[in-house]
Amino acid sequence: MLKEHDLLPEKEHLPRVRMLSELNLNNDDAILTFDNQVKVFISGPELFDQMITDIKNAKKSVSLEFYTFYSNQLGHLVLKALEEAAANGAKVRVIYDTSGSRGTKPSFFDHLRELGGEAQPFISTSKKHWFTTPRLNYHLHRKLVIIDHHIGYIGGFNIGDQYVNKSPKFGHWRDTHLRVIGQSPILMEVRFAMDWNTSIRRTNLPKFELKELKPFTVNRKDINDNKNVAMQLFPQDLIINITASDEAEGIIAGAKKYIYIQTPYLIPEESILEALIIAANSGIDVRIMVPCMPDHPFVYRATEYYAKYLVAHGVKVYKYNDGFIHAKTMVSGSNISSVGSANQDFRSYTLNFEVNSFNYNPALTQELKKIFEKDLDKCTLLTNDYFAQQSLWLKFKQYFSRLLSPIF
Repeated sequence: MLKEHDLLPEKEHLPRVRMLSELNLNNDDAILTFDNQVKVFISGPELFDQMITDIKNAKKSVSLEFYTFYSNQLGHLVLKALEEAAANGAKVRVIYDTSGSRGTKPSFFDHLRELGGEAQPFISTSKKHWFTTPRLNYHLHRKLVIIDHHIGYIGGFNIGDQYVNKSPKFGHWRDTHLRVIGQSPILMEVRFAMDWNTSIRRTNLPKFELKELKPFTVNRKDINDNKNVAMQLFPQDLIINITASDEAEGIIAGAKKYIYIQTPYLIPEESILEALIIAANSGIDVRIMVPCMPDHPFVYRATEYYAKYLVAHGVKVYKYNDGFIHAKTMVSGSNISSVGSANQDFRSYTLNFEVNSFNYNPALTQELKKIFEKDLDKCTLLTNDYFAQQSLWLKFKQYFSRLLSPIF
């Protein structure tokens, strides 16, 4: 079996990279690839302009799966690009979560199907008796696009107008997504193939044969090569009981100087909560950024509860004021970062199908760190006095929401 020490260079200043990469390898057989060029997107319009262009230029295939694929303006633009790719001969497959894509009917994809493309709801929902299915609570929360097997997108943006700043309620939507060119997109597509083949098992749609993918050999390179990002994919998969909290705890427990976290929902399980507090009390600069407004009222009040608890125990928590922050990122040390779909909450830990990229690269880590620090200019630092001044009614809602948090 492939061992991580066979891939990593022998450098004594990389013990954390070795620990995390081996943790991912042992938990999920997560292969560490080195040949990846990465671009960071924090703007929805810029991201989808690039993504739509890449889809339209597809020559062989487009594999796309999203929690939310709304049939609004952006949804139609993405669908049109998929239809153009299918019309030009590319193999187009789409998976979407019906719970996250409420209002999007199967007929939305009819023309895509007429052009040879395929679209299928994820397995977690059922057309009939959806309210009694035991899979109702399990959602596809991944956001992946793979084009021609070597261009991949991974991160927090969904497909819908609010994600390109067109929602009166949310205004500016702040998120983080990566565009990756290299070997990691092949592994993204392996995950897509598994989701696809599971979702279509009661349909007449053809399976995704892995022979469609191009085999590759991992070529070991310097982990500090700024031009080539070393990357692992960590998917949370309920079928084999892999949890996103294990990987988050690995980053937190190994931190030496700082940990920066962005998350729209802060409802950590006990082990993460303790790890954050221990890190802060050990002199590590622990900073967490959360939204200033709710998109789910109960979840937001529970987030406030845990924010108050963490602030009382020495963790710095910031409220992002420039619209809604939906990014799911972690940055720590000189060369460790994580970007993906997993939130810091029970649902992402135990119920959702998620995927995050773990990145080991100084330039990418520094870029994400600078983005976090720039976002701080639009934040308010939450303090004990801030929470003490809140009304009794608001405090009651926070405590009540915290009681319900395991089922959100």
